[in-house]
Amino acid sequence: MKIRTLDITKKNFYKDLLDHLSLKLENSQAIESSVIKILDDVKKNKDKALIKLAKKYDNTTYKKISESVVSKSEIAEAYSHISKQALSDLKKAIINIKRFSKKQVLKSWSMKINGSILGEKVTAIEKIGIYVPGGKACYPSTVLMNAIPAKTAGVKDITMVCPPINGKLDPLVLVAADLCKVDKIYKIGGAHAIAALAYGTETIKQVYKIVGPGNIYVATAKRKVFGTVGIDSFAGPSEILIIADKDTSPECITIDMFAQAEHDEMAQSILLTTSSKLILDVNKKIDSMIKNQQRKDIIQKSLRSRGLFIKVKTQSDILDIVNRIAPEHLEILGYKKFKLPQKINNAGAIFIGESSPEVFGDYCAGPNHVLPTSGAAKYASPLGVYDFLKRSSMMQISKTHAKELSKIAISIADCEGLYSHSESAKYRK
Repeated sequence: MKIRTLDITKKNFYKDLLDHLSLKLENSQAIESSVIKILDDVKKNKDKALIKLAKKYDNTTYKKISESVVSKSEIAEAYSHISKQALSDLKKAIINIKRFSKKQVLKSWSMKINGSILGEKVTAIEKIGIYVPGGKACYPSTVLMNAIPAKTAGVKDITMVCPPINGKLDPLVLVAADLCKVDKIYKIGGAHAIAALAYGTETIKQVYKIVGPGNIYVATAKRKVFGTVGIDSFAGPSEILIIADKDTSPECITIDMFAQAEHDEMAQSILLTTSSKLILDVNKKIDSMIKNQQRKDIIQKSLRSRGLFIKVKTQSDILDIVNRIAPEHLEILGYKKFKLPQKINNAGAIFIGESSPEVFGDYCAGPNHVLPTSGAAKYASPLGVYDFLKRSSMMQISKTHAKELSKIAISIADCEGLYSHSESAKYRK
């Protein structure tokens, strides 16, 4: 398979690297225009618009949006459609994710200064919406990774939306939602579902924050409603950067690149190494192993258009490129003596050693799989309990402390020309 290779010794390396990493979306203006129309329609016409749009995009026949609500009987039926093993494994994953999430809980705090009490009050967001994609695959893991930290934070009301297939949701998705105590589930998806969560309708209540991945229409809708509601991130296609040396198993690298590429055609798999031979060996493994992959068509398209081999000279080059790319997922499979993990500043999730594949993070190890993409790891973090908490600063100033603070406030307010501020401070002298 022809996968692009970039060599750091070649002219225009960094320009070519940036160009390859840049996401070029076709018809982006047309998509944005379409999404804006959908959002405006739902905002104005509410349930009436949802019925029309669900028929068009979800292939439903709802006469009322209340028909899209998942019933208790549907959830009970879902349990009958999954194996005892699948149920057991979901429960084990939930235990691991809960255990990790509990470490992230923030608590209110206060301190005393000159008789004053200063601090922060930490409270959970009251209402959130979770978008769970459908279509190319079912994603119970999306339910776990979004609902568990929300519940751990203390969110009281979780609404989930998910596009149906033939009027139904995947049993594993429903069971995952039930185990995670999601409060209400709607069989509706796309940009119109995002609009319903953001603006509210007669049936679907407005939330305060929307989390969860989706296609380009969903991602665009989340961008457009940001400000009306909070969102988790502006997520792009999923990506992995694998660091490996000449002693790393080419088969191990190949299967992890496949695991990333099978997400969708825009997913990105990158190998970074000082070894030219390893690149050749991995390429050979790709050619020999691809025929056995069930989602080989998607994998092939992903690797041909977005896959990349990067050949560098030194381990210092590796550090520089990793921190420039700031990958969503970073696997460190080689260069064990170089202590790479301690020197890397920009990565969403770091997987160290051949026994720590990305797939464990995706499903069950405990850390969250909702991660910053497209270089956002330079400034952003994985989704966690803290994303469902908010902080209110608190002050209870003593009369003694007020006299001290008033002098400072008067001086700064006068410098800024805000004289009523100054008068307010003088009143407390």
